Amino acid sequence: MSATSCSESGLTSQSFTGWRCAAILLLLVLSLAGAQTIAASTNSAAGPARRPSERGPGITYIHDDIEEVPWSIHVVKIDRKRADLQFETTVGASRQIGMSLVSDQLKRVSPDFGRAVAAINGDFYRLDNKYQGDPYGVQLLHGELISAPVSTRSCFWIGADGEPRITNVFPNFTATLPGGQLIPFGLNEDRAKDAVVLYSAANGLTTGTSGGTEIVLARGTNEWLPLQIGRTYSTVVKEIRAAGDTKLDADTLVLSAGPKVSQVAGLKVGDAVTVSTGTTPGMAGSLTAIGGGPALIHGATVGKFSGLQKREPRTALGWNKDHYFLVVVDGRQRTSVGMTFAELAKYMHEKLGCEEALNLDGGGSATMWVFGHVMNSPSEGHERPAANALVVVRKDRVQNPAD
Repeated sequence: MSATSCSESGLTSQSFTGWRCAAILLLLVLSLAGAQTIAASTNSAAGPARRPSERGPGITYIHDDIEEVPWSIHVVKIDRKRADLQFETTVGASRQIGMSLVSDQLKRVSPDFGRAVAAINGDFYRLDNKYQGDPYGVQLLHGELISAPVSTRSCFWIGADGEPRITNVFPNFTATLPGGQLIPFGLNEDRAKDAVVLYSAANGLTTGTSGGTEIVLARGTNEWLPLQIGRTYSTVVKEIRAAGDTKLDADTLVLSAGPKVSQVAGLKVGDAVTVSTGTTPGMAGSLTAIGGGPALIHGATVGKFSGLQKREPRTALGWNKDHYFLVVVDGRQRTSVGMTFAELAKYMHEKLGCEEALNLDGGGSATMWVFGHVMNSPSEGHERPAANALVVVRKDRVQNPAD
């Protein structure tokens, strides 16, 4: 094209060249923006749960896809030799029984306990209006006794010797009255009319009861709260109330007797009452425990499971002499159908090499959190509130032999 024709169309050669460069530049910008949009969309769709692995010192996350079933399995592998990686638990309402998302519970982990790096949802729980989030089994939160063991259910706990255990634990929780009479009690739970329950500040602001007799206990002659397992406490009756729903605080315990319990009728202010939180086997000195069940593997032997076996989303904990394993199996989805107890036990035994393993609450509760992200795909399409969680924390001040 000549300069004359360009001029006739209102364009000089210089202006045409400038227009062409601008057009090319615009196309490049649009192409780059489109590529970034596609990349962002791909990353968003994949999400943290589809990254093949994440690592930190002594801890690895792996996403195991078994397409032929299909199963989507999330595993956290923890080096047991790492003294800076330890287990803690959380509850739904800071240090009180309640319900909240696992990811929210981890935001409230005290810096004194360590820095949360991985977690799974914990025990099964009750949904009663007044006691929502009451764990079915035992829970110790950094040594504080939150919930009592149930002899018919397995639990995970770490003894004073630092060794992990999966056992059934029988609670020998008793109050000894001035005349020597022993009264068994439950802990931080719904109280029946013919039962006795001990309430601590972990239950909430009040006992949540109605009727019966409530004995407010203050510190006696020995060490005091927070309540711990495997201990004996000397207490003094501070107040006796008949209205129920007694206020709770960090410095008192309340022994609540239902209206059909007559043994406490003779108690008066100033009386000495001994409170015992013993168990069989003994758990004194344990700082971490959480309930669950059933046991999947014990003594390197896979359990046998009777009754209807359904494939469901699952959460579990296992270990061998070298590693702990946190496991979540997605379920009720086209991409992952869930597992039976037998399938979960087999996977953890044969694929991971677990010699001990415990099932935890599954279904819509199944949640795995690693390095700030929920890694699995919850069956309800979003994370669901849970009663508690089992957390791996990193204690930055602990020195490892290999470091």
